[in-house]
This record gives sequence, C-alpha cells and structure tokens, in this order.
Amino acid sequence: MIKPVLSAFIFVVAASATAEARPYRALQAPGCNVTMPCDFSYAQPRRERAQRPSLQAYRTTQMTVTNAGYTATTISATGDRVIGGRPAGCPSSFCGCGAALRVFGHLVPELNLASNWLRFPRAAPAPGMVAARRGHVFVLEQPLGGDMWMAYDANSGGHATRMHARSLRGYTIVNPRA
Repeated sequence: MIKPVLSAFIFVVAASATAEARPYRALQAPGCNVTMPCDFSYAQPRRERAQRPSLQAYRTTQMTVTNAGYTATTISATGDRVIGGRPAGCPSSFCGCGAALRVFGHLVPELNLASNWLRFPRAAPAPGMVAARRGHVFVLEQPLGGDMWMAYDANSGGHATRMHARSLRGYTIVNPRA
C-alpha cells in the first residue's frame, strides 16, 4: 500500500518540477534575485517590424476579366480582388458550390464537396478548366506563366470569393464539361 502512494508522490513531484522549467531568467537583468528584486518600471523599447518593400512595383501586368458575362473589370496579374462573398444557396464551405455556379451557371449539390470534382476527366490547364483536390477547388481563368493562373476562387479565405493568382501545384486539373 505504501509503494503505490510513494510512487504517486514521486511522480507528482517530478511532474511539477518539469512544469516549472521555463526560461524566465532571460527577462531579468543580471544581479536580480529574491533579496534584490529587479525594477522594471522603466519603459522598455518596443521592437517594430522592418517595413517591407511595396508589392506595387510587381503589379504591372493588367488583364480584363469578364464576370459571368456581365461586367468587365481590370485587375493586376498578382492582385487580389474580392468579388463577393458566399453565393446564395451555398453551404458555409462553398468553394465547390461557387465553382459550379461559375462553370454551369446554377447550383449542383453533388459538387459542393470539393473532392467530387475529381470525378471529372483529367485535362490540361486551360481557361474554364477546374483545379481540384480534396478540400478545395477553383476555376482557371487566364494563364499568368508557369504554373500560375488567374483563378475564380470561391471561399478563398475569410468567406470571400476572389479573383487572384493561384499556383496549380498540388491540384488536379479536370474538365467539367467533358
């Protein structure tokens, strides 16, 4: 009976000793201790981030995009343009639903799940094709060079629909019209 109690006591002492292992001394000035506490009443200088150069210099390539055949807007090749939020009738995770609206013009409930887009035949990257993987899908609009494409990207973050540059790395290109 004493051995389990003793082993539990040793375990608790050992666990609490390791829980206190933290680098608190790095914040104290040398010579600070219990008998001579440190005075942190002075204002410590605040570190500020270095300014990054503006990306405006890189946003020179312009293109025209037609939004569902209604309006033409000019956006930069590396720009990030929010063009809407969650479309009406789409679930809270709406990348598949938004892509179906963009490609077919109406809701296709089976395509709300991004991985269901992988059932379409494989294709080469081209405008109107869809980049899909488990978890996300977007519609290819215009090539930007290499594996970068201007994409119609529903639920691209912050519950927004964006027209922005996306890499095709990690995605499978499918032809939803085949």
